[in-house]
Amino acid sequence: MTQTLITLAPSAAQDRLKSGDAVLVDIREADEFARSHVPGALSQPLSGWEAAHLQIEAGRDVIFTCRSGMRTAGACDRLAARVSGTAYVLEGGVDGWAKAGLPVETNADAPMEIMRQVQIAAGSLVLIGVVLGLFVAPPWFGLAAFVGAGLTFAGITGYCGMARLLMMAPWNRRAASA
Repeated sequence: MTQTLITLAPSAAQDRLKSGDAVLVDIREADEFARSHVPGALSQPLSGWEAAHLQIEAGRDVIFTCRSGMRTAGACDRLAARVSGTAYVLEGGVDGWAKAGLPVETNADAPMEIMRQVQIAAGSLVLIGVVLGLFVAPPWFGLAAFVGAGLTFAGITGYCGMARLLMMAPWNRRAASA
């Protein structure tokens, strides 16, 4: 039987959380959660769900959230199957929660999410390669091709070398050790 998640507006979710009837589970990656999250939310990254065991006391419903609600909606069957009670999705995710004027814990000192760093670095390298290829020498187009090949490899295999390199950057290591 396929289970789905019931959409819950931020104000209704807040009421359920305050009453203790539900628990909020944030499925974003740890670096995203560290940057901002709903106070009291549990961090359970979706990428680790196969190995992790979600521990929610019986009788409590679970409200799942991500940044915008899209990631949660895309994994609704997988998420709902892991809980014994009713499973909900926070409408609009953490962004919707904040837009409703509800509190969000933000750590401005936390580094930008790794995937955003990858997007900025890859986009910049492609742009530099194209500009240098046009105005300096055609071999610079190879830089854009190399980055494109790396992104294609990452999409096919799930391994992103650029993300691994960025995780070793001083600004990302500092936050991990704190």
